[in-house]
Amino acid sequence: MKLGYADPPYPGLAHLYKDHPDYAGEVDHAELIKRLETEFDGWVLHTSSVAISIIAPLVAPTEARWGAWVKSFAAFKKGVRPAYAWEPIIFKPMRRMAENYSGSFVQRDWIEAPMTMRRGFTGAKPTDVCHWAFEVVGAEPGDEFHDLYPGSGAVSRAWESWRPQLAMFARSQ
Repeated sequence: MKLGYADPPYPGLAHLYKDHPDYAGEVDHAELIKRLETEFDGWVLHTSSVAISIIAPLVAPTEARWGAWVKSFAAFKKGVRPAYAWEPIIFKPMRRMAENYSGSFVQRDWIEAPMTMRRGFTGAKPTDVCHWAFEVVGAEPGDEFHDLYPGSGAVSRAWESWRPQLAMFARSQ
């Protein structure tokens, strides 16, 4: 199955990436969501809390769900209260997760993880957040993965570190 992962510049913030070689101005999120829906079996889309009113109407006709990345450590900006300490993550599962009523593992629609530091790239996602996203969409190690906005490369590196872990877990069952 095909998994599309999109962590584009958030609406109104493309200017932060003007020095990146892939810079192409503001992202057309309507076109991006249409692409995710038509090209992929499952997908993940990161955005900001202030962009919910822009993104929500575009996602509404899809079967996607909303999750949250709650930042246990976040950057605090002078004069900004309350601090931006969470981000929405929209995801469309590509397969259902196995049911587990034993209580040993229950997947939540949120993750708590600190923001990344010293990666040299604004918005680089933590490995734990990416691993959580792969799990909520029901990805499997053999799936075809597409990082639509490679940026720092953190998401693709997270995919490569997650796949062997899941394969080892499956073998141990």
